[in-house]
Amino acid sequence: MSGKAYPIWNRVQACIYKASKSWGARADCVVDVLVGTSSSNSHKFLTHTTTHRVLENGDKSFRFYVDHVCVRQATLVKKTKELVVTYAVIEPVPTTTKVMDAEDAA
Repeated sequence: MSGKAYPIWNRVQACIYKASKSWGARADCVVDVLVGTSSSNSHKFLTHTTTHRVLENGDKSFRFYVDHVCVRQATLVKKTKELVVTYAVIEPVPTTTKVMDAEDAA
C-alpha cells in the first residue's frame, strides 16, 4: 500500500492484474460497477459508496452503501482504537431481470 494516510483505503484484485491495485479517499469513494462485453458495451450493474465522517466526540464513522442502501456501518472509537461494526439486515429487492444460477446456464 501507498505511504499516504487516507481514512478509506480500497484494494482491488482482478484476474488481469499480477498484484492488487489500491487507492485512498478522504471522505467519499463512489464506484460504478459496469458489466457487459467490453468498455464500449457495458451496462450499469450497481454503485457502491464508502463514506467517512468524524463525529463530534472524535470517533470516526464509516458507512458502506450499495445503490444508496447502507449495508454496513462501523465506528472507529478514538479512545480505544476499536472498530465497532454494524451489519444491516438486507431484504430481497424484486427485479424483472431473470436471475440464473449455474444449473440454468448449463
